[in-house]
Amino acid sequence: MRIFDPHIHMTSRTTDDYEAMHAAGVRAIVEPAFWLGQPRTSPASFHDYFDSLLGWEPFRAAQYGITHHCTLALNPKEANDPRCAPVLDDLPRYLVKDQVVAVGEIGYDSMTPAEDTALEHQLQLAADHGLPALVHTPHRDKLAGLRRTLDAVAASALPAERVLLDHLNETTVEEAKDSGAWLGFSVYPDTKMDERRMVAVLREFGPEKVLVNSAADWGKSDPLKTRKVADAMLAAGFDEDDVDLVLWRNPVAFYSLSGRLRLTAPATGPTHEGNSILRGAPATGTAAHPVAAGA
Repeated sequence: MRIFDPHIHMTSRTTDDYEAMHAAGVRAIVEPAFWLGQPRTSPASFHDYFDSLLGWEPFRAAQYGITHHCTLALNPKEANDPRCAPVLDDLPRYLVKDQVVAVGEIGYDSMTPAEDTALEHQLQLAADHGLPALVHTPHRDKLAGLRRTLDAVAASALPAERVLLDHLNETTVEEAKDSGAWLGFSVYPDTKMDERRMVAVLREFGPEKVLVNSAADWGKSDPLKTRKVADAMLAAGFDEDDVDLVLWRNPVAFYSLSGRLRLTAPATGPTHEGNSILRGAPATGTAAHPVAAGA
């Protein structure tokens, strides 16, 4: 089984997670830029974060046979902080990087005027750079948030067919599907969607243009939720082609709209800018980990 997690925050995860994901079938991921759990205080902190998504994280992922891409943006939560807004002027120099396959996460958190401005600006950046957009629908008042999002997309230069509407659930999926956008679902241990609900949505609305992600981050989350959804689909009577469509071909198709997606983990040396994932010297004659050893 091959799995592409189209939304996971590996900066918050450990190398044990990478190893477990590879064992579960994950071979490709996209890491969207998001907030860190506490406020950033200047654009410079975004610069360092973006650089890590373009360098250190692809290196870490490649050590475990996983190809890593990212999406970059000013996220909706921090769009309300005037200390962070200047990063919008810096994004163009990052959006030209080969690892960047979309503008995101953009969208709404509290549906404020500042979030309207940031969303409008970044939808235009996506259109200007020939990139699709990963859009965060709000966790509160989801249907109103979806409708406000769709109005913003309709008023932009970016076609809905180049937009992934993420964090959908049963209340928003029908209108999202009718819009022509791609449909994203985040599967969590206790909040958002779970495997059972995801299977029910797939039964009702079908697997076309549906992407399932773990959105695993620094909170209570599970980087193996994609595999658990795949297993739940098989147990519910979906066939292997349906699973491959949802867990691999759909995310490949969406992020291929960037023209930058590659699906083979690059060969890397043992270090990135002089740093290794190891602490201390490995035992003589052993590899750093099973994937590096070709296992």
